[in-house]
Amino acid sequence: MSEVKSQGIDRRQLLQRVGLTALIAGPGISMLSACATGGSTNSTSTVKSNTGNAANPFGVKAGAPLDVVIFKGGYSDDYATQSHEVLYVKAFPGAKVTHEGIVAIGKTLQPRFTGGTQIPDVIDNSGTDLMDNAALVAAGQMQDLTQFWAAPSVDDPKVTVKDSVLAGAMESGVLAGKPYLMNYVATTYGLWYNQALFDSNGWTAPKTFDEFKALCEKIKAKGITPFAYAGKNASYYMYWLIEMTAAKLGGNQVLLDIDNLKDGAWTADPVKKAAAAWAEICQKYSDKSYLGLIHTQVQTLQDQDKVAFYPSGDWLENEMKKIAPATFKYTIAALPDVGGDQMAYPAIRVAPGEAFFVGAKGANPAGGMEYLRRMLSKEGAQGFFQKAGGMTVVKGALEGLQLSAGATSVVAAQKAAGAGIITDSRFENWYKQLETELRTQTNLLCYGGGTADAFCTNMQKAADKIKADSSITKQTR
Repeated sequence: MSEVKSQGIDRRQLLQRVGLTALIAGPGISMLSACATGGSTNSTSTVKSNTGNAANPFGVKAGAPLDVVIFKGGYSDDYATQSHEVLYVKAFPGAKVTHEGIVAIGKTLQPRFTGGTQIPDVIDNSGTDLMDNAALVAAGQMQDLTQFWAAPSVDDPKVTVKDSVLAGAMESGVLAGKPYLMNYVATTYGLWYNQALFDSNGWTAPKTFDEFKALCEKIKAKGITPFAYAGKNASYYMYWLIEMTAAKLGGNQVLLDIDNLKDGAWTADPVKKAAAAWAEICQKYSDKSYLGLIHTQVQTLQDQDKVAFYPSGDWLENEMKKIAPATFKYTIAALPDVGGDQMAYPAIRVAPGEAFFVGAKGANPAGGMEYLRRMLSKEGAQGFFQKAGGMTVVKGALEGLQLSAGATSVVAAQKAAGAGIITDSRFENWYKQLETELRTQTNLLCYGGGTADAFCTNMQKAADKIKADSSITKQTR
């Protein structure tokens, strides 16, 4: 265990280097007919403008109930029931909080949004079955958070909510030119392995793909699957690796071009090389049987030292804490270099995520925004870390706290990366159809014996289709 002395400065600098402050959201949003979200673009919100009361800037009615829905995934939902909801009720003692922790967000909530009944006030829209954010905005279902970000922070009324979080955190939740999402977690992504297993075999994390393949041969000789991801529900874990490697090769502009639907973005050389590199790893050093497994099944196999490397964000350790043996030492590794990388090892991705929004047509949108404000207090951020093991976008939140093995390795990886921070991808939230196609193409490439050329060609066709569809209003960054 180790102690973080000053988390705020380091992480602020890290996200500044991601380039999020340069985000410019376009005037429109994706209008996807496949997602039914009943209602007009006019919000029925009765949220007051800033009341001038730092303790209650949105004019929350003290006894008004609050309906909270949390995605019960890698972070589970204890952080909500044992921290955030407690903080809210402490501020408004007469309020009753109704809590739902669910996995299938879309299947559970979509009928309620479509029918206009029982709309939650706070929604953690995450996971494989997340709802289409752009379509929700188009239907007027998301509360505009402009006044939320301008409100005084809980910890210091002289500091706005926006200024209490890392640079670019607000901009990362912009849709249709306005901030609708509150991305709560500052997530680090990479390859995860058991340091104890590696130490016992004298293995070290690879810095190049040549080293990676040589190590995979040694791991394979031990009867361990060198690399795996879950194709049934988490192929996006795998396409993140392709995105990150493409950015390492060609710089962050590669990912911005993809987001902006630039002609030929998917068939660009860095994307092809990245797809080819990971296809080789999957086809030589994984097993196509993992196509039929879900993420927790593959992660359990890793906890049993049957899988060596697994791609994920830094929620992994917390997600598996009840299953992994005490001797398992979660450690993150930066992605290896293909060769000629513009962002060479140990560049790593640090990005805001775990998107929350306030239901504009819920019964208590003012309470919803206040709930998010309490989440962004230092006490709320520390409660999240202690219960979920994740780092938030709140500046300085982890100062003085003890970190787990995985979190310690994340901090070390960030420091080692320095300015080499790989940016996030926005098209995944902007164009749901494109993201769905990417899951399919990723599984074909990695577990279906596909080729990098076919992967890139098919993704470019899908992107071109989105670009040519005049019913889909485009966004840029």
